[in-house]
Amino acid sequence: MHWRDPFRVRSFRFQWPADLATSWAFEMETIVLGWFILVESGSVMMLVVFAALQYMGALVSPMLGVVGDRLGYRRMLYLSRALYAALAASFMLLAWLQALTPMTVLLMAALAGLLRPSDMMMRNALIAQTLPPRHLLGALGVSRITSDSARIAGALVGAAVVAWLGMTWAYALITALYTFSFLLSRGVSDITSANPAILRMSPVRDLQLAFGYVWTRPVLLAAMALAFLVNLLAFPFSLGLLPYVAKNIYLTDQTGLGWLGASFAFGALVGSVVLSSNRFALRAAQTMVLAAALWFGVNVLLAFSTHLGLGMALLWLAGLGQSLCMTTLAAVMLRATEPAYRGRVMGMRILAVLGLPLGLLLSGPLIDRWGYASTAVMYSALGLLLIGAMAFYWRAHIWHTKALANAPL
Repeated sequence: MHWRDPFRVRSFRFQWPADLATSWAFEMETIVLGWFILVESGSVMMLVVFAALQYMGALVSPMLGVVGDRLGYRRMLYLSRALYAALAASFMLLAWLQALTPMTVLLMAALAGLLRPSDMMMRNALIAQTLPPRHLLGALGVSRITSDSARIAGALVGAAVVAWLGMTWAYALITALYTFSFLLSRGVSDITSANPAILRMSPVRDLQLAFGYVWTRPVLLAAMALAFLVNLLAFPFSLGLLPYVAKNIYLTDQTGLGWLGASFAFGALVGSVVLSSNRFALRAAQTMVLAAALWFGVNVLLAFSTHLGLGMALLWLAGLGQSLCMTTLAAVMLRATEPAYRGRVMGMRILAVLGLPLGLLLSGPLIDRWGYASTAVMYSALGLLLIGAMAFYWRAHIWHTKALANAPL
């Protein structure tokens, strides 16, 4: 399979640039508003609350999966992106009126955060529904390139635009990206997998069946557990806490923050390109476990780094591990799930994102009490220990080479 094969499907030709524009806007907002919160409030706790609010929508993601299986993900995709565009336009107006405050940012981040965690779930479900199975992993890799390249562009462009032109122009660009994504999303195919019997079923009962479905399949349970673990203990140091690290550890400004974010994203981009090329005979479940271990190992080294250049190199490695882990994890889950359950199962997968706000909120007081380095080492060491325990407990399903989850990618 060639990386261009998914683009032979008309729906993917619309979905890919739409996802790209949304991802760029997401990352620009994260950098711009994270720095605004930290500078205006001077509080690491306010920063982690802001970052956590963006992911609280994971609580409703299983129900969004139910809705998607019933009504179609195209409709959900373009409606959610219309909401993002409206919120970004509101931020632009408030910035122009010089009425933007940290509390306003927190309130609007909470509103956008109701849908934002489920955006990747909707993308993956549409890919699984509209592309042939043989193109699944390559398409997921190509799709991940959108979010990985966005982290590079968002980190560099977002920081540069707000530094040179101010918040108003930064949000004018963000609003334009969301609007462009909304228009392109209208061209994505609208396919539902639900049959009339499922549509007559109570949504609550539908959700109960989905939980039972995951609970009785060890491969899905293992993937869910690993997703929660990396969100809880690994992601906080490369996402929500990065403005704190840039300002207080590397003693740099918005430009330095942009370079740190771009380094992590570039490593992830390399991982996505490797997977989308399909030139390596990787085993899915083993790859996701080993890549997660690499990610935590690099985070241990990052805890002791105080030089910006070294930090950028280590973040590149962390990004590579993150991409190899999360993309193969999505492939394992989609392969192991029947088409009729994909939306609900991937919606439940987003529940694992709740580990990120929990990890961020716990890290704030821990950093205040014991310092950044001690907190990072504790998180990473615990992550490595739990990965080893998971690989041993589910070894028959995710580690043995003959396990179905380790069929060559």
